[in-house]
Amino acid sequence: MKNLTAIIVDDMPSALEMLQNDINKQHTEIEIIGTAKSVVEASKLLRKQQPDILFLDIMLGDGTGFDVLEIHPDLSSKIIFVTASDEYAIKAFKFAAIDYVLKPYSSEDLSNAINKAKSQIKPDKEQLTVLQQSIKQPNLHPKKISLNTSDKIVVVNLNDIIRCKSDNNYTEFFMNDGQKILVGKTLKYFADMLKELDFLRVHQSHLINLQYIKEFIKSDGGYLVLKNKTTIPVSVRKKNEVIAILERI
Repeated sequence: MKNLTAIIVDDMPSALEMLQNDINKQHTEIEIIGTAKSVVEASKLLRKQQPDILFLDIMLGDGTGFDVLEIHPDLSSKIIFVTASDEYAIKAFKFAAIDYVLKPYSSEDLSNAINKAKSQIKPDKEQLTVLQQSIKQPNLHPKKISLNTSDKIVVVNLNDIIRCKSDNNYTEFFMNDGQKILVGKTLKYFADMLKELDFLRVHQSHLINLQYIKEFIKSDGGYLVLKNKTTIPVSVRKKNEVIAILERI
């Protein structure tokens, strides 16, 4: 029995048809009530009916998926973004903490996206702004990141993050206003994301924003003193890298 409705927006007819066929075959609980190949077509369709799930391609012939969302700011649909394999786009989605389906996708990818969409909260305007800016200006370093906690999504300025600490499969963010934010991703995940943005993993358990380092103490195996007087150990294999970076600052 079909208990969910969906609309697919994609400017490539072959990709649109493939997704439509995959949903019809593998997800019989979803009824596709419309398809569109452009911002204009999608806008007209969404004026008539709002689906439970909107499959939305980022790049469309007459604009972007963001244009569709701006035209319909009160859209209640859960959104599954669909994007081609592009390292900048993937990076943008990670910074915005928004799920996406990467073309070409597998059956498992599609199922995971649909299952998440059923339970997710629609991305808020600030998250979408982070995503949109990152995709529009891929060569500029992002200034904000969305942090997905157990009960909400917090958008913060990267400059406000003092450090991150590993907590098993979680990462705790320490902010300059004293706030602590626990996120269900590993420290490696964020270290990889932030390595080009003046964040340095100085220890297996610690990722530091370089602008908050006050000094490096060479005794006792080596440790950092931050501007808020917090001390952070530096691993043996990271010691030379830390010294070299601090000498350049």
